[in-house]
Amino acid sequence: MNGIYILLTILLYFGILLLVARLTGRHSDNDAFFRGNRRSPWYIVSFGMIGASLSGVTFVSVPGMVRGIDMTYMQTCFGFFIGYLIIAHVLLPLYYRLNLTSIYTYLGDRIGRHAYKTGASFFLLSKIIGAAARLYLVCLILQHYVFDAFHIPFAATVIGIVLLIWLYTRRSGIRTIVWTDSLQTLCLLLALGLILYEVSGQLNLDFPGLVHAIRENEHSRIFVFDDWHSKQNFFKQFFSGIFITIVMTGLDQDMMQKNLSCKNLREAQKNMYCYGISFVPVNFLFLSLGILLLLFASQLNIPLPAAGDEILPLFAAEGHLGFAVLIFFTIGIIAAAFSSADSALTALTTSFCIDIAGISQLSGKEAEKRRKLVHFCISVLFIGFILLFKAVNNKSVIDAIYTIASYTYGPLLGLFAFGLFTPMRPRDRFVPYIAIASPLLCYAIDRLVFTSTGYQFGYEMLMFNGFLTFMGLTCLSIKTKNYGNTQCRICSK
Repeated sequence: MNGIYILLTILLYFGILLLVARLTGRHSDNDAFFRGNRRSPWYIVSFGMIGASLSGVTFVSVPGMVRGIDMTYMQTCFGFFIGYLIIAHVLLPLYYRLNLTSIYTYLGDRIGRHAYKTGASFFLLSKIIGAAARLYLVCLILQHYVFDAFHIPFAATVIGIVLLIWLYTRRSGIRTIVWTDSLQTLCLLLALGLILYEVSGQLNLDFPGLVHAIRENEHSRIFVFDDWHSKQNFFKQFFSGIFITIVMTGLDQDMMQKNLSCKNLREAQKNMYCYGISFVPVNFLFLSLGILLLLFASQLNIPLPAAGDEILPLFAAEGHLGFAVLIFFTIGIIAAAFSSADSALTALTTSFCIDIAGISQLSGKEAEKRRKLVHFCISVLFIGFILLFKAVNNKSVIDAIYTIASYTYGPLLGLFAFGLFTPMRPRDRFVPYIAIASPLLCYAIDRLVFTSTGYQFGYEMLMFNGFLTFMGLTCLSIKTKNYGNTQCRICSK
């Protein structure tokens, strides 16, 4: 019976999204799809980006983290905030000054055509893997609690969900997503609030009792300063958080595309401030929910699943917290999944069309026709990656996403850092080889160090990866007579 309620909730929710898409999709063109005609209100963008960043992974994985690593994920979240400030004051001014649609165009102007294609290609690879991992988790939960009962295969579930996302993004892209993401963020936060309220009620805790229970719990530890070998060491987590934000937001076409749809730089920066500030308390609430769920399970002697990702779905979907939580959990996880996947699909389409296919050189109708074809093909590719991720993943999904980012976003970090902070120009034709060699070398070093010393790299591998790319570009650099003009045009205010 619960499966039927969840299915009806999904259909109703999708109907609302389709209505929003219809209202925002009138008189759409490629500029509306790629940049929202630069008319998006900054506060709508900021609110919607919360849902896009959190995704279904945060909704499910972060509460489940507490059992294994306590609340130490907050150390990474503190680093996130510093990363958002760097984006607001270093990257956004550059993107707006150059009037970019795809942020990787900068690499072509600053370094060369091969660097431009390399940056865009690494984004496409990084984004489709990360977005597939996020949506995979949601598909897995829905399959287990809903579609298995109807004997629907997992592949059909994935195809159906991606098809729904394709339907409401195919006309106006980012102009629609700015508004649907805001709706989905609202649903996600309401779901979180209701679940917290219901769990605290089941535990008979008022607000002071709630605070005391979380603070005194054995899993309430946030900071780790004493163990350098631990992946949860503060300095590793904090600085990794800064660089994860820079690459997964500031160097990510998906997240920057929303910012570039704001009217001007000032509004885009206000969006980044509000979004960055809100990210810390929202994640703290998710971690607090994890502690409360562990207390609830202990009180009722409920056996917990081995995977942390399955703890919240166990309580919500099996009715331990009541019918209202079942409905809002469904809305929350679908909202989180859709808000992440729809913007990823749009950003992948934008990057491929502009950076790889070069549709800006085509006529208006031909360019729009090509964009629609690319959008559909990437949706199909998306399905393939989700099925592939299901076949190979055996880790916490949020950990898998950050691990993948350490290897695939590292070259992007090195390329942009080199372009922004050095007066050198590398031999452009060798840039792809450096970008490919760097993550491979990182993996080899990680294995060698672990075998020799027992030390295992965590998310700090991202910084090391970017550093290797930066040094490789430095070794290949030459000075050119016209570089001074290039620097003035691109990097000066």
